[in-house]
Amino acid sequence: MKHVFFEDEALALDRRDRAMRYRDGWKRVMDMAGALMLALLAGPLVAVLWCVVRLDGGPGFFAHRRVGLGGRSFRCWKLRTMCPDAETVLRAHLLADPDAAREWATTYKLARDPRVTRIGGILRRSSLDELPQLWNVLCGEMSLVGPRPVPPGELGAYGGAVWAYTSCRPGITGLWQVSGRNATSYSDRVRLDIRYLWRMGAWRDLAILARTPREILRRSGR
Repeated sequence: MKHVFFEDEALALDRRDRAMRYRDGWKRVMDMAGALMLALLAGPLVAVLWCVVRLDGGPGFFAHRRVGLGGRSFRCWKLRTMCPDAETVLRAHLLADPDAAREWATTYKLARDPRVTRIGGILRRSSLDELPQLWNVLCGEMSLVGPRPVPPGELGAYGGAVWAYTSCRPGITGLWQVSGRNATSYSDRVRLDIRYLWRMGAWRDLAILARTPREILRRSGR
């Protein structure tokens, strides 16, 4: 039994080493090439959407602190989808609605979020709000494919799985996004992110990227 244990441990270490070499080698090359190509194509669209979002007087972009590779915090960019006084609106809503407060405490999300603007809802359903994250990819803070970017204040809820979110760049898309996204439970998201990390490779990344547009279209049609 001891021999089998060491053999399994060696296999796990080899898989981890190969994943880390890919993370810092070909994965980074693919990220740079893909992000540059997509940025050139999406740039004019982002400019138009930025102008539309600005119509309510608030900023066009929104940056939220997230945890990345090595546990380093970075500003994750999005097109703003919430009203300018979003934090005040959230506090008032959670105080007035106990069910919403329980939902927020469990998932850090709200099925009916009063902070989201009309244009913000469209941007979220289509995932167009995430296009500015191509800049994060070019800066080396994110990857095209990876675990979901986690806010620093939420990281403690991941317990023993924190290592999975600090050993890889978070992704614009990932395994959980193409496996049900908001329909998955919190624990399912963590499980899917860990599964991705252990099986990370070029073909898996390409498969996730290929599945992402279909998942976006399915969500926008609901």
